[in-house]
Amino acid sequence: MSAAQTSPRGSEIEVGTALPDFELDLTPTMVVAGAIASRDFMPVHHSRDYAVAQGAPDIFLNILSTNGYVARYITDWAGPEAMLKKIAIRLGGPAIPGKPLRFTGEVTDRREEEGEFVFDIAVRAANDLGDHATGTVTMSLPG
Repeated sequence: MSAAQTSPRGSEIEVGTALPDFELDLTPTMVVAGAIASRDFMPVHHSRDYAVAQGAPDIFLNILSTNGYVARYITDWAGPEAMLKKIAIRLGGPAIPGKPLRFTGEVTDRREEEGEFVFDIAVRAANDLGDHATGTVTMSLPG
């Protein structure tokens, strides 16, 4: 989201609203740092030789880092008042350095609960290898 854009108000978001696309230029440092920060020391996340020996094309993002980038995608769009309630994603192909990860999303449900607007958002993160993560994020904004 650019500085010129403002966060949407809950009352303005409708089912079918498309989130702006977001492209993440994934680097080896991002893959390794995410694994270390989440205490995931599996060598496929920091040793290219090990990852390739296991059949992967390169080191790849771990699921906790993927969850973090999905959360970032939603909150960059929804703004600082957004409360993430649930992230439910399924991993597909690997997210590897040098292949940008493209995020897309669409609001699939909107409801009011206890003075808040609650939304379900279908999300997809994909690269040239196919879908890396697909699923749903539930978030709320103040009423």
